[in-house]
Amino acid sequence: MRRDMLEIDAGWQNSTWIHALDLHDVEAMRLMLSGGSVIDWQRLALVDFEHVDAYLSLHCLDMGNPAHADRLRYVFNEAVSYLEEHLKLHFPSELRNPDDVREVFVWASQFGGFRRTQILSCVVLKLMHVIQHLAAADLRHRTPISEAEVLALAHRRIINSAHAMQEDGVPVLSFTGNRKSRSSVITKLLAKKENVAATVFDKLRYRCIVERPEHCADALAWMGRNMFPFNYVIPGQSHNNLLDPATLLEELTDAEREHAQDLREEPELAEATKNEFSGASYRMINFIVDYPVPLPETRHSFDIEVGHVVFVNVEFQVIDEETARNNERGENAHHLYKARQQQVVAQRLKRGGRLR
Repeated sequence: MRRDMLEIDAGWQNSTWIHALDLHDVEAMRLMLSGGSVIDWQRLALVDFEHVDAYLSLHCLDMGNPAHADRLRYVFNEAVSYLEEHLKLHFPSELRNPDDVREVFVWASQFGGFRRTQILSCVVLKLMHVIQHLAAADLRHRTPISEAEVLALAHRRIINSAHAMQEDGVPVLSFTGNRKSRSSVITKLLAKKENVAATVFDKLRYRCIVERPEHCADALAWMGRNMFPFNYVIPGQSHNNLLDPATLLEELTDAEREHAQDLREEPELAEATKNEFSGASYRMINFIVDYPVPLPETRHSFDIEVGHVVFVNVEFQVIDEETARNNERGENAHHLYKARQQQVVAQRLKRGGRLR
């Protein structure tokens, strides 16, 4: 397999990332673990502009940059116009034309009291999420840049983030990345029932190995705050049999826990996301993200209508060291995984070509 890999040594200096989880962290992590969709959410948990700015920076938006602020306002106006025209929704004046679009994120995070503004703010943000996806796809098609170059840009950003995670004290033993070889992609396509290229999400994939099982939550929380925006976790593509999402609620205050449970019922894990070729005892946290990649100015001049960001599908795996070792033993061994996959491929090809 062709590998483009960087490995981080166990050099985190025996420190751990000390960060009290808040409601935003927990809800983002539950989304990664359960493979839900933000379109089903009823509330955010961004308490002030500083929190919103940090979140928007993961979208590659710098609110100190007037062009980026104008882009955010443009997407907001597009969302409101759609909702007014097609769903016939009516917005209060402060929400229809807020002094600062960041207020919408704070309003969407409110609890208690009269909730009309909070609910409508969430509706607007969901439309902004969809519109940004469409704009990024449009930008990708109109920009003369190769897939290899976009993947390389994404890889550099992710590896830089991995170094920062280690420097922040998250007990990461290794962070390795690679891109699937052409032969592996062909085998995977033949093994899948829905054998089209769009279903091969993991063009880039990274494995983060932490010291102990309890550190998986630390890694996920850091990634959700610093590596990618949680709303771009691809629904229905998560697999987790390593960390119970319900245990994350124990880290919250009583008030936060009540709000978390009020947010929505815990979604059931989709069994379909489990890899059918893995061993029965194989354990892993696995999810796929539409990872935002800002295009360099040499490739694209900032455009208020489409912005400057395209997306790359990236698979992330998070696991502790002992579980990683166990996953290479017995029926979980990688060579047995590949043998089971190749056997299915051979059977499909032979049956499909059988003479009548």
